[in-house]
Amino acid sequence: MTPIALDTIDLLLLNQLQTDAALSNQDLAERVHVSPPTCLRRVKRLKELGLIEREIAVLSVDTLAGSIGYGLTAVVEITLDRQDQAALVAFEQRVQHEDAVQQCYRVSPGPDFCLVVHAANMPDYLALTQRLFTADANVRNVKSFFSLKRSKFGARVPLPTQI
Repeated sequence: MTPIALDTIDLLLLNQLQTDAALSNQDLAERVHVSPPTCLRRVKRLKELGLIEREIAVLSVDTLAGSIGYGLTAVVEITLDRQDQAALVAFEQRVQHEDAVQQCYRVSPGPDFCLVVHAANMPDYLALTQRLFTADANVRNVKSFFSLKRSKFGARVPLPTQI
C-alpha cells in the first residue's frame, strides 16, 4: 500500500472532523485557517483518498436504553475450530450482516475474534448468540464480558498536529 502524502492542514482537518463532522465548511475552514473553497477541496480529496470512510452520528446508548432498549453491551471473544483464511473470512462475513455486532476485530494471540455487541436485553443477546455462534459448527469457544458501565468511548485516531 502506497503511503498517502499529508501535510499539516490535512492533519488539522482530520483532527477537527474526528471531533465534530457536522461542522459547516465555513466553521471548519476558520478552525484550520484556510479559505472555505480550499477547505472544501481538501476535505473532498481526503474522502477520495479513503482517509474519511464515512460520517456518522454517535448515539447515546444509555439514553436509548431507557427509551427503546439496547441496554446490554458485551465484549465477546470467539475462537474458531479452523483458522484457515476461508474460515476467518466466512466468520467475518457472517457478523457483517448482524446489526447488533457494532465492531469485529480479528486478533492474535488468544481468541480469533473480539466483538462489541449491543442487545436490548439478555433474551435478545441469547437469540444473537444462537444465530451467530451456536449454529456455526466452526465456533469452538465463546466468552462474553458484559459491560457494567461505559467509562470511555470514541473512534478518534490519534494524529500528530504537524508533519
